[in-house]
Amino acid sequence: MTNSEFLNCIARSFKKFLETGSRSNQKLKILHGEIASDISNRLGDGYNVKSLGFEVGKEGKIQGRYINKNVDISISKDNIEIAGVGVKFVMQNYSQNSNNYFENMLGETANIRSNNIPYFQVFILPDEIPYYKKEGGRIKNWETFSYLNAHKYKVLSEDLVEMSIHTPTKMLLYVIKLPTINDKSVIVSRTDYNDYYLSFQGFDILATDTNFETFAGNVVFNNYEEFANKVVHRIKSI
Repeated sequence: MTNSEFLNCIARSFKKFLETGSRSNQKLKILHGEIASDISNRLGDGYNVKSLGFEVGKEGKIQGRYINKNVDISISKDNIEIAGVGVKFVMQNYSQNSNNYFENMLGETANIRSNNIPYFQVFILPDEIPYYKKEGGRIKNWETFSYLNAHKYKVLSEDLVEMSIHTPTKMLLYVIKLPTINDKSVIVSRTDYNDYYLSFQGFDILATDTNFETFAGNVVFNNYEEFANKVVHRIKSI
């Protein structure tokens, strides 16, 4: 899967989210399934990859040091789970949950990596995102992914992976740019937002044109192909 194909996959996942809502796993079947398929193809024979939307359509479970964990994408060899990939695509109310997303990522990574299993993370979000009020689905404001938001990922990128068990073996941070809403004054609710994008026969999602930070080696920024190559190289070294 190329970067262009990855962005197309994100676009289809986003459209499915608009159609089915946040509680449905249909959007995950597209995104998780295609990443799993690509990793499987890159690894070749001898590996078994499990994910929603791929082959048997179920997540695999990895034995962590403290608890066993269903992971978005699991990779096994000779019936032994040897690696996992967590995938998160945030589409609304980012600031409300920003710290939770980050802390949960660190916690699940530490649980699995403490058991000597490589664990990778993919985090995707738009550079501008609606923040909905708790009741009624009205848009309270528009949030922008900022340098301040990116800074914690820059710090994470500089960790020594061998010494920092909470740090993903490798992380892909992908910040996307949706088609511009020219007049936000008429987009005042979740329904308006969904209807606006669903009115397109199709549309392209692009990588953001903001660089944010210079990330060190642990975090790959807006380059799926580089990330996938590093994931496969690490798994094949086991």
